[in-house]
Amino acid sequence: MTMIDTTSYTLISEAIKTEAKRILTDGTVTAVVGYAAARRKGSVQPIVITTPEDADKLLFSKGAVNNLAVYLTKAKKEIPKTGRIGIVVKGCDLKALVGLMGESQLKRENLYLIGIPCSGVLGSIIQPDTELTEDTIAPKCLECDVHMPTGCDFIPQGAPITPELEKKYAAEIARLEALTPAERWSYWKEQFSKCIKCYACRQVCPFCFCEQCLCDRNKPQMVESTPRPAGNFAWHVIRAMHLAGRCAGCAECERVCPMDIPLNLLNRKMAKELKELYDHEAGLEINEKGPLSMFNEKDDQSFIK
Repeated sequence: MTMIDTTSYTLISEAIKTEAKRILTDGTVTAVVGYAAARRKGSVQPIVITTPEDADKLLFSKGAVNNLAVYLTKAKKEIPKTGRIGIVVKGCDLKALVGLMGESQLKRENLYLIGIPCSGVLGSIIQPDTELTEDTIAPKCLECDVHMPTGCDFIPQGAPITPELEKKYAAEIARLEALTPAERWSYWKEQFSKCIKCYACRQVCPFCFCEQCLCDRNKPQMVESTPRPAGNFAWHVIRAMHLAGRCAGCAECERVCPMDIPLNLLNRKMAKELKELYDHEAGLEINEKGPLSMFNEKDDQSFIK
């Protein structure tokens, strides 16, 4: 079993506390969104602090699984009114923020980014005090290409990079691609049949920022709201298409799904398709438009008959 070194997370936590205290004291920011200890030993929860004294509550650990970008998405109208906001970001969280900036949902000048050199986080927070190993690490961390975020306002001294381990999503995508269309249809039909339409995936996603989701509309009704097969399939396929070229790979949708539907597997497949078709992938460069929301004369038009 490969152990993943997270000893530097203690030093990173101290650096976050010190920096948060400084920027709150001198008025650089009016609040900091970060992580704090929760009630269970080893567990972590999001926190918003507004005073230097509360900076001592901040930390980073293998249990810091949440993508904090969602807190800025939901409160984006309030950010300019309250002043600059500090936020602790892992690499995948930073990708989400960059995507939101490209879509004019956030402005860089309104944010103070505290980047985290991240070796990985736990795949499950049911047992938050467990060691971080190749068996317990979140599968998204094995696909991550930004363990060391760049372009932030402050980055603590680095943590060791996650060792090369099997990319679980890539292996599963390859397995599904080897199936026949009928077999793939059967696989996803079975997965989506488990959906109870709780919309937890939508609520936790930074890119689901519409004030009214089209799936909530009933005049006209775009997607059936009851958890029936046709409506479930429509909901998940529409959502996957909306995230194509935008998804940061934080896998929060998959983590919060109470029915264990492999939602990030679908998102990674869409990302793979856009990389192959348009040489596009979500990253740390601000792009105003993705390949599915614009036309380029160099695009492949072979599908037009």
